[in-house]
Amino acid sequence: MLYSDIPSHAEIRRLAGVEGQTCISIYTPTEDDIQDPGKSRIEFSNQVKSGLEQMDDPKERVTFEQAFDDLIEDEAFWRYQARSLVVLATADRVRRYRLPNRLGSCVIASDRFYIKPLLRAVTFPQTAFVLALAEGSVRLIEVTADQAPSQVEVPGLPKDAASYAGVPSLGRTPPGPKRGRVQGDEGRKLRVHEYVRAIDHTLRSVLAGRETPLILAAAEPTASLYRMVNNYHNLLEDGIHGNPEEMSDDLIAQATRGVLDGYYAQQLAQTRKQFDDLRSKGRAQVEISDVARSATFGRIETLLVDIEGVVPGTIDPDSGTVTLSEFNDNHQYGVVDEIARRALLTGAKVLAVRSGDVPDAVPAAAILRFAE
Repeated sequence: MLYSDIPSHAEIRRLAGVEGQTCISIYTPTEDDIQDPGKSRIEFSNQVKSGLEQMDDPKERVTFEQAFDDLIEDEAFWRYQARSLVVLATADRVRRYRLPNRLGSCVIASDRFYIKPLLRAVTFPQTAFVLALAEGSVRLIEVTADQAPSQVEVPGLPKDAASYAGVPSLGRTPPGPKRGRVQGDEGRKLRVHEYVRAIDHTLRSVLAGRETPLILAAAEPTASLYRMVNNYHNLLEDGIHGNPEEMSDDLIAQATRGVLDGYYAQQLAQTRKQFDDLRSKGRAQVEISDVARSATFGRIETLLVDIEGVVPGTIDPDSGTVTLSEFNDNHQYGVVDEIARRALLTGAKVLAVRSGDVPDAVPAAAILRFAE
């Protein structure tokens, strides 16, 4: 079983704000541990040695070494890994994230964290809630990229439409003043409508304040009735069709990942179209020097960065001027990484994508808040 813990957008922004002290960033592939337990721990230990060798202060090195040793010796931690391990350490704190994304191996000691690869995990997180809804049952399922789907306990969630209406089945009309006015198909539709409204209300205790996509798995007409009353802002337009009572959680999870792939592809296509539309209006940039200045002065609304793009060099903290340096085989914190960090700190939306998804196939492209 794989185990992941993905940072939130807010947490990544806080990480981007760490600056001016020794920061060690270690990225370790861990997926092979399934077939070869302990392999990634050995690799991580070697990376730690490499990071410590980059430090000049002996006392500070000892502090880091002790913190890393504690992590290396944590048997329970190494027993459960995902596809990549990210460890970001300062002298007073070690942060660790197990990610479902496949990230390359690297270790960097700098005065800030190397967070660009980490952005990939929140750009397309492959996580969703699925509301498996039928007249006879309802369940909320959490689906992630690398774990088995799990049902979420929702206090007060109705069991089924009939019991919520207080009748043995939806085909019968309960006694009372409404008898004769809501019988047959009309009565059935009314009770299902009340049932799905109650479900939407109950789900607020779980979904309130979240950004996680919600996918509806339901047959008609129940699906349309729920969409009419839904109040969760991130219910996806595309859903899983058919009766979810006939689908296992694993089958629903498989279908969910297909829905998410389409959703993220659509989001990226919309961003690319927006970029193309705004280029002629002076609100889109692809030149690295222009993008760096815009990031420095908080002009960027949306930034697309090539997750594998490397531009060796630095950016002046005041003017945003780029100074390029010689490229070498050792991955160092560079221009694209600093652009992403500055954009995050000024509230920009930052998308870490593959090289072919960045306009003009450049290392970084920006949509600006206003024309220059």
